[in-house]
Amino acid sequence: MSTEARIEIDGVSVFFPLYHGSSRSLKKTVAAAATGRLGQDQQHRMVVRALTDVSFTLQRGERLGLVGSNGAGKTTLLRTLAGIYEPVIGRVSVHGSLNALLDTALGMNVDMNGRENIKMRGLFHGLPSAALPQLEHDVAEFAELGDFLDLPVRTYSAGMVVRLGFALATAIRPQILLMDEWFLAGDANFLDKARHRLEELVRGADILVLSTHSLEIVRTWCTRVIWLDQGHIRGDGPADEVLDQYLAAVSRS
Repeated sequence: MSTEARIEIDGVSVFFPLYHGSSRSLKKTVAAAATGRLGQDQQHRMVVRALTDVSFTLQRGERLGLVGSNGAGKTTLLRTLAGIYEPVIGRVSVHGSLNALLDTALGMNVDMNGRENIKMRGLFHGLPSAALPQLEHDVAEFAELGDFLDLPVRTYSAGMVVRLGFALATAIRPQILLMDEWFLAGDANFLDKARHRLEELVRGADILVLSTHSLEIVRTWCTRVIWLDQGHIRGDGPADEVLDQYLAAVSRS
C-alpha cells in the first residue's frame, strides 16, 4: 500500500555561508547587503539568507508553481524539498516517493557507463532486480545512445548527457515531482521528442512543484502559485490570482 503523498514545510530558513577571497563571493556579499539578506549564523559566520520562515502544506492533487525574480529562492526551495539542502531552522516533511528533475546530470557517476548508471538509479529508487532490465530497455530506447551506453559517461558529449539524464529521470514515475525549468535546457530537437514524455510524467504525479519564469507554463500546469521575493513568501493562492499580483508588482518596478 503506497503512502499518501503530502509535503509539510514549517518555518524553514536556509542560510549559505559567505567565504571571502573570490570575486564571486564578494559580489554575493554586495548583493546580499543591498537586499537586506546578509546576516550571521550561530557560529557568527556571514551568511546569505536564501529562505526565511517559509511554511506551506501540499496535498495530493495539488500542482504548485514557484515564481519570482532571479535570486528569489525558487531553486533553493526545490533543492530543500529534495533533501539536497538542509534547513538551518524549521522542518521539512515529505511523504511519498519523490523524483527531482533539477539537473540532467544530477546523480550520475561519470566514471560508470550508461548501463551501470541506469542500474544504479533503479536500485536507488528501490526497484527490484527483476524490474531493472525493463528500466534499461526503456532508457536505452528513449535516449538513443546505441553503443555509447557501454562507454563511460565522461566520454559523452553534452547533448548525450542530457539525453541519458532526461531518460533516467523520467523513467521512474514518482508520487511527488519536483522540477526546475533549467532541466528543460538542451537540444531543441530532443526537447520536442521529450515534451510528451514529460507531460505524461507531470499528469501521473500526485503532487507537482515547478519553478519557472514561464508564466504560460504555470497557468497551463499549476493550480496554485507561491510567489517568492528575497527568500520570503509574498503570495500564496490560486494560480491566476497570485500571477496577476506578481505581474502587477513587476510592472510597477
